[in-house]
Amino acid sequence: MTSKYRVEYALKSHRRDQLIEWVKGLLISPFVLFSQPAGDFEDDDAVFASNTAEVRRRYAEIMRDIEAMIDEHRLLQDLQSLETPKQSPRPSRLQMLVPTAGPFFTALPLEAAFMYQDARRHISSRRLVPPSFNDVRLTLNTAQLMALTATSTNGTRHGRNGAVVAHSADSLQLVTFDGDLTLYADGQNLEPDSPIIPRIMSLLRRNIKVGIVTAAGYDAAEKYYERLHGLLDAVHTSTELSDAQKHSLLVVGGEASFVFSYSATAPPNARLVPVDPADWMPDAMKQWPTDDLTQLLDLAETTLRACVDRMQLPAQILRKARAVGMIPLPRKNSQHPNDLIQIARESLEEIVLTVQKRLEVSPAGRAGRVPFCAFNGGRDVFVDIGDKSWGVLICQHALLFLGKPGMPGSLPPPELQAEAVARPGTTLHVGDQFLSAGANDFRARRAATTAWVANPLETEALLDELLELIG
Repeated sequence: MTSKYRVEYALKSHRRDQLIEWVKGLLISPFVLFSQPAGDFEDDDAVFASNTAEVRRRYAEIMRDIEAMIDEHRLLQDLQSLETPKQSPRPSRLQMLVPTAGPFFTALPLEAAFMYQDARRHISSRRLVPPSFNDVRLTLNTAQLMALTATSTNGTRHGRNGAVVAHSADSLQLVTFDGDLTLYADGQNLEPDSPIIPRIMSLLRRNIKVGIVTAAGYDAAEKYYERLHGLLDAVHTSTELSDAQKHSLLVVGGEASFVFSYSATAPPNARLVPVDPADWMPDAMKQWPTDDLTQLLDLAETTLRACVDRMQLPAQILRKARAVGMIPLPRKNSQHPNDLIQIARESLEEIVLTVQKRLEVSPAGRAGRVPFCAFNGGRDVFVDIGDKSWGVLICQHALLFLGKPGMPGSLPPPELQAEAVARPGTTLHVGDQFLSAGANDFRARRAATTAWVANPLETEALLDELLELIG
């Protein structure tokens, strides 16, 4: 008999975030200690207010302790990069408690972030609903924004323990976005009336570069214009943006396969021009072995076909130059080519996990010379060469030429190029897919700080919060 543990955890572990689950577990103790049956506190507002203040204090204390653990983790992380493997320091306490914890590129003011979210989500006032996954996720988002802007909620700049400090030289240089379910609904486009557009324009006005890193892999600018025409037209017609600010918009497609930048002279049905790979492609990408790349795509295609046949899914296989995917068939008698049959989420996850594992254990996968990403796109499954971390890295290096109306082609001298590249601690990637498998934003954590949103409405709220902190 299959155990409940296996059903609820083992088979769904790929849909959990260990850090968030761990923080949730720490916050459950104050909640349990102060939970009460509904009605017990209704007649005594003073007691309820007192208990709420105590719960808030305990929650904040836990967040402050986690802050200290992250500080220690970052210290050892920095030492690790300087030492040889034999001299590497001990693992941090956080790493021992949360083995999947990756690098932190900034400190995280979790106590201040919790207070900010508590005022909006009333976490401390709840007696029957404990701190949730979303509560912790949004608190982490806020902490990351505060760290990137080096401000507290009242605009005063703070260091550790709340001490007022001068503004750090490290400031937010680049914000990158996923496409589907981050900027627009799944399978839809960024329309002119999207409330996200004026917020992205506000980032550009503040000389913050913007990159859109999407899994959609097209080699023609017109296809991206179809998806992003609302934003591209707004940038083109804006009288508030300088030429340099308009040219600070970049689109990376196929995770890390195609790069386009805004151009005032591009055709009206494009607004984008392709960037020469010699300008945007990192040296490491140029060294990816072609044989490994072909082997990975061939095996992925074979595995996808086998999954479709085994599960008898109404789908077809699409092979591209640097990607292969399974897409559902159009509905019968439908007049719209994008009206596709909906395949169950569980089936999509089964395919993602199957192809991911097959590729990982293959000779080309074990060699690790060519990165790849298998992900659930909501309606389809794709395997791309490269992943979001490479897409973000491309955007970071594109700061060498972004913002120059005559770009690309006039790079700064070699001795100044390192300073022109955005670092992980000055880059924010916003996406909706951060689960460990079947999610293509997950690996962006290797290259940048991140914010995890659930839908475009949350992206809108996140940008409002960011712009408020920037001032």
